[in-house]
Amino acid sequence: MDRIYNIGIIGGGVSGVVTALELAKYGIESILFEHKQSVVNGPPFCHLHAGGNLYPDISDDQCKVLMKQSIDMARLFPNSIDERPTFISIPKSEKYQVDKIKNRLDMLVEHYQDLINQDPANEILGTPKEYYKAFTKKDLIELAEQSTFKQPNSLDEWMSNAIKLIDYEKLKTPVFLVQEYGWNLFRLGAQAQLALMKTEKCNLKTNSKVTSIKDVRNQNLDYNWEIYTTEKVYKVNYLVNSCGFKTGDLDESLHLNTERLIEFKAAYISKWHPLPGLIPELIFHGERGTPNGMAQLTPYCEDYYQIHGMTTDITLFKDGLVQSKGNETQPKFNDDINQKLSRGWHKDEIKTRTKNAIAFVTKFVPEFESAMVGGPPLFGAQQIHGNDPKLRVGEVSFPCKSYARSEIIKASSALAVANKIITKIQEEEIIPLIEKKVNRNFLLERISKKEIDKLAGELAVQRGYPKTLSQLVIERE
Repeated sequence: MDRIYNIGIIGGGVSGVVTALELAKYGIESILFEHKQSVVNGPPFCHLHAGGNLYPDISDDQCKVLMKQSIDMARLFPNSIDERPTFISIPKSEKYQVDKIKNRLDMLVEHYQDLINQDPANEILGTPKEYYKAFTKKDLIELAEQSTFKQPNSLDEWMSNAIKLIDYEKLKTPVFLVQEYGWNLFRLGAQAQLALMKTEKCNLKTNSKVTSIKDVRNQNLDYNWEIYTTEKVYKVNYLVNSCGFKTGDLDESLHLNTERLIEFKAAYISKWHPLPGLIPELIFHGERGTPNGMAQLTPYCEDYYQIHGMTTDITLFKDGLVQSKGNETQPKFNDDINQKLSRGWHKDEIKTRTKNAIAFVTKFVPEFESAMVGGPPLFGAQQIHGNDPKLRVGEVSFPCKSYARSEIIKASSALAVANKIITKIQEEEIIPLIEKKVNRNFLLERISKKEIDKLAGELAVQRGYPKTLSQLVIERE
């Protein structure tokens, strides 16, 4: 007799693997389909949005949710977190007000303290009083005169290293250092894949493309869905759509019409001369889509840097944000973007856009002019449910019985999605009631750092990136 799985998960991105891992933690069987040879194939780097300070236009409520979700995910995958602060500034040319940034940071300090009061293990961003620090122009002048610190141990030392490189005369003051960290998804993907391969509770099917889904809920069978792949048909009771920006394709096959946006973006890898000391991630706020859109410089190991420039000739693309139309649930990118998603970038465009990105950062970091192209672009697409392109918090919806649609926009929402799916499948009596829920996941905890290092390096090389990008800037103990 063919096996019947409790849960079938389509898509091995961050949401899909975290859902499978949380199910396995409670002894719930699932089958996870990923059409590529390994899991978590989206952009390999992310900012851990523990406060949402990269988005000055989003609501305070979204910032609070991002902080809580980011802390939860950082606790789950500590070996993927780059523990270095983020420099936040506003150029004098821009409309944003420093007071608004400071008021939001004060709100987040209070919220962070509330989270720690609820669970002391949430204190992963330093103490609340260390969550951020403001620096006046006088402070910057004094810190610029200090010696360089090879590995900074305080916010003052991080700022001292950074401000020597920054043309702070172009910035409104105060500027800020915030404990928003980096997130290495090569490492998250490696740890998740190793854990899934070791558990008997998840059948991980990589290199397995789902060709169609058949709804048999009304046929009085012992299962609700048939999942067709090129080699076999699989039977499941509950279906989870974790297809990322292609979520609408599965909805369309099930005749579910849902409004959504999808957006394609890219960041660029540069190589710069060695610096005498580590620097934080650098953010220079500007209005998205204008020639002065936000500039973002993210340091990695061995003098590699990631660059975002929120303009149409760097990170954003013409027709890169598209909306579902009429009866089409899945928005459609143009041929050029589809080609890029298939890793079909033209070398000249890589060179041009990377040089544009370097020049963009050079406005604020003059020495960065000497940076060079360091590797292929980091790119991908994200879904945004509804029609608000400024939305940054997405979770999960349940459009019909025995079906969940993951709607994450940021990877930090993945654990919240998994928990809500588990609650729903209990309500639908697909699985027995879980007596006691726990935050830790022993399946992940038994994967060693050495194992993560090895597979993360292999994943980076397989995907065409320098192996060193799989390493943390500051090694964890």
